[in-house]
Amino acid sequence: GADEQVIGFAFDGTGFGTDGSIWGGEVMVAGYGNFERVSHLRTTPLPGGDAAVRRPYRVALAHLWAAGLPWDGDLAPVRHAPEVERQVLARQLARNVQCAPTSSMGRLFDAVSSLLGVQHVASYEAQAAMELEWTADGSTEPRDYRFDITPDDFDPAPVLRALIADARRGILVADMAAGFHRAVATLIAEQSRTLCAATGIATVALSGGVFQNVHLVRLVREALRTDRLRVLTHRVVPPNDGGLALGQAAIAGYGKQGRRRA
Repeated sequence: GADEQVIGFAFDGTGFGTDGSIWGGEVMVAGYGNFERVSHLRTTPLPGGDAAVRRPYRVALAHLWAAGLPWDGDLAPVRHAPEVERQVLARQLARNVQCAPTSSMGRLFDAVSSLLGVQHVASYEAQAAMELEWTADGSTEPRDYRFDITPDDFDPAPVLRALIADARRGILVADMAAGFHRAVATLIAEQSRTLCAATGIATVALSGGVFQNVHLVRLVREALRTDRLRVLTHRVVPPNDGGLALGQAAIAGYGKQGRRRA
């Protein structure tokens, strides 16, 4: 019904949040009338903000910096970034100059794509993430990585640390890419179970451009199959901007209906 609440995962590239930061990795309890942001991907300062969309290696360097991981010369994004640009980025991050804080899951996919040497420069948004998905499709033995979940957010630092360790050991890129997808799916499943237990809500809605990723959606469905949770995904309406426009219209319509009832 119109008043039904869902556990919602809004994972995309760039969305303007109510707190002034760039959202894109949000967990919410939501209905048409209201929403509560209950958790999110830990924010990372993004030098140059949206300019980084076309340069996943910059996003990777920002994520490494936020996770307290050094820019070692053997790492793919470090090798790819010109030295002068690295120096400028390091200064921007250290002084927090022209850095937009972001919780974007889409940008984390970009960062991992560069970290694994899959794609460093994107000619269109989500190219690096899409190529990471195609790489993951070739895996036969996905690696096992975990986000660090706190009451307020989830931290990708342990995933990034494990990816670097695996890359140095010569693990297949496909298995690392698939392991990252699995880590995101496991995170969604764990958050869903926790919130279902706390709220009694048994419907999970997946929306945002990240869920155009068929590999990820399949893993989430598998992870939640045993929990008797209903999983809503996009079929008719796209999970990216087209769906966003319809959602805004639906919320506006619901608001008018509510006012008429009052």
